[in-house]
Amino acid sequence: MKVLKFGGTSVGTVESLKAVLSIVKKSYDAKEKPLVVLSAMSGVTNLLTQLAEDAAEGKSFSDGLKSLEDKHFAVVKELLAVKFQNPVFTKLKLFFNEIEDLLQGIFALKELSNQSKDLILSYGERCSNYMVSKVMEQYIPESLFIDASHYVKTDSDFGNAHLNEALTEQLVKSMYITHSDKLLFVTGFIGSNENGRITTLGRGGSDYTAAIFGSILDATAIEIWTDVNGMLTADPRIVKKAFSLPVLSYTEAMELSYFGAKVIYPPTMIPAFLKKIPIVIRNTFEPDFSGTVIQFDSGKTALPIKGISSISDISVINLSGSGMIGKSGFSGRLFTLLAREQINVVLITQSSSEHSITFAVNPSDAKRAIQLIEIEFELEIQANKLVIPAIEDNLSVLAIVGENMKRTPGMSGRLFAALGRNGINVRAIAQGSSEYNISVIIGKEDLAKALNAVHDAFFAELKKTLHVFNIGTGNIGATLFKQLEDQHDFLLDKNDIEIKVVGISNSRKMLFNTEGVELNNWSAELEKNGSEADLALFIEKMKALNLPNCVFIDNTASKLPATYYEDIFKSNISIVTCNKIANSGKYAQYKTLRDTAHKHGVDFFYETNVGAGLPIVRVLKDLMLSGDRILKIEAILSGTISYIFNNFKDYATFFNVVKQAQELGYTEPDPRDDLGGIDFMRKMLILARDAGYAVEAEDVDLGPILPEACLKADTVDAFYAELQNENAYFEDMKARAAREKKVIRYIGKLENGKVSIAIQFVDENHPFYALSGSDNIISFTTERYKERPLVVKGPGAGAEVTAAGVFADLVNVGA
Repeated sequence: MKVLKFGGTSVGTVESLKAVLSIVKKSYDAKEKPLVVLSAMSGVTNLLTQLAEDAAEGKSFSDGLKSLEDKHFAVVKELLAVKFQNPVFTKLKLFFNEIEDLLQGIFALKELSNQSKDLILSYGERCSNYMVSKVMEQYIPESLFIDASHYVKTDSDFGNAHLNEALTEQLVKSMYITHSDKLLFVTGFIGSNENGRITTLGRGGSDYTAAIFGSILDATAIEIWTDVNGMLTADPRIVKKAFSLPVLSYTEAMELSYFGAKVIYPPTMIPAFLKKIPIVIRNTFEPDFSGTVIQFDSGKTALPIKGISSISDISVINLSGSGMIGKSGFSGRLFTLLAREQINVVLITQSSSEHSITFAVNPSDAKRAIQLIEIEFELEIQANKLVIPAIEDNLSVLAIVGENMKRTPGMSGRLFAALGRNGINVRAIAQGSSEYNISVIIGKEDLAKALNAVHDAFFAELKKTLHVFNIGTGNIGATLFKQLEDQHDFLLDKNDIEIKVVGISNSRKMLFNTEGVELNNWSAELEKNGSEADLALFIEKMKALNLPNCVFIDNTASKLPATYYEDIFKSNISIVTCNKIANSGKYAQYKTLRDTAHKHGVDFFYETNVGAGLPIVRVLKDLMLSGDRILKIEAILSGTISYIFNNFKDYATFFNVVKQAQELGYTEPDPRDDLGGIDFMRKMLILARDAGYAVEAEDVDLGPILPEACLKADTVDAFYAELQNENAYFEDMKARAAREKKVIRYIGKLENGKVSIAIQFVDENHPFYALSGSDNIISFTTERYKERPLVVKGPGAGAEVTAAGVFADLVNVGA
């Protein structure tokens, strides 16, 4: 036989009750001999509690009682044929009259005892089970209502009664033999003492009733039907990627339940544990889903942990002082005191020096715990051997749970790496010697972020989610969005990465969407729903959202964003940028940004600062990391200058080539912004710094391309006029190149810590000789690449390749 237990949400409405009836009929038709345990209808226990408390305070309870009656009568009218309704209405009306009499008595006495409260609460289960049994009787005539208070015998601890196991077993077996041919609907949650007084079994009482009957009757399974698909890897309201676990051991389920997973209450499992009866958590509203089986062992699994559980609100008390050191029995004295006063300790950790004990309690118990400690240890406090303990509030507990943890090295490392990378400070740690559980105390405001970050870290088969905040929606930003949209499915399938652009800003408007902006419509959504752009406010909002795995992308050429980089790193947010201003400013700023990113465990990627999408910065980094020594770097890092000199040959004049380059969009509106070499200088400065040299901009020897008169021209038109006037200067340069069978190149060089950029004439033996179009090229001469330098060559400009470089940096964040 099976025991089927349905919780309050399963019997909360007409529609949910129809699902319950369907499940029970299916089990009955399958010859599973089900015994059904029902909770009170959803909200009824709370309502009965409120009515009792109102009566004790002299408040009216008639409206609440009427709503209780209406709730049940509505079900009868909807689910029971008219010809069967009157007897059911009569019985339910008797129940409600008895409740009213009890409430009248409490109202008159102005007193609510635990015994009276238990009796009032018992009507929730009695009404629901009687009502549903009568509805089922239409389809299965053998249906029978059973009041468990006649068979579940307890002590007189009203509100949290303890089971009389021997007597209960005798009575339940006798009852079951008598009614073995019936479909039994048994009230959960309630029992009675030796005098027949109604008692309740405390939190999770209906589950406990199911386990008691299942254990006594040697059930093949105890099915707990609720409103979720079994026990999940995390709270699905916080972690959207949480998924159902097919199998858990009793130990794992108890650990998860203790730390906040409300699907099942740990005492429920004890009778099943003793008989090794599996408990199956099923979803009333998705009955075809197999749910979670809780059994004696967890079975074979590749998962390192089974779940991440949490308690959202706890308080921490730290007791410290020299009077604790070497003092045998101190801990026993402390925790005996708390236990005696019914203060539940959630978590305990003690320093190895025995100088302090930290423990967590429910916030409602914290002040009372302090008062008790001050009284108990008054002499030690007066003698300054103990410090008066203080309460730390607004904290949460996060726990990872799983039997496989004891066989898998690096579990704690993975946990703390995920928390640390996301800037989540751990206040206290506790791990049992069984290694089934590692618990940490963190700030309450970080709980959602921590749960998501840890979930991503441990469940590798899920996709890592990067939350992106992008500023700059020009050519590069818009192209990046298009690439992210086009590659979305590929990233999910091949790289296990999901990228959500949750913040977008340009110079006019900014937009946020924590679920991710639709990239096929980002521009229209920004215009329609965006607010006025404010970079400081954008960054504050990004920090306030406190999402895991955040990346700030700077796709601008503005100086302003760089002033926020350090603060962004301190918020444990990685940065990807094509904006080279931060890296090419003062060396002190360059070093500060790197040190801050390293200290906070986040990434700072800027491949596109040098050579657009070419892998130049990464190649240099890899050479340095592998222990190679840089001897010399030579580079052409301006696509504009590269194009101009590659086309300055034969009959072409320098004037015409520059004019053509501008018309093709290769130059800035004023070509001197390119031909002045400042942008090239910044790129060489970044390479020199990445190679380990503390170089400032003024240390770079920047050779001119243009004569002085061209540089000093007042307007662009005047510049072009001077360019024509200086035609002979450029023709002499071209003639020299032809005479020496060489080509003209504007080359940056780093050697012995010195950076120079100048026009050079190179022959066919030089790696830069065959450069064409607007390509960039760089040559690394190192200890390993001494005879034949390592050369990287390709397009060094353009929105497509630059956006691709930003894209590549982005997917490497956290790798």
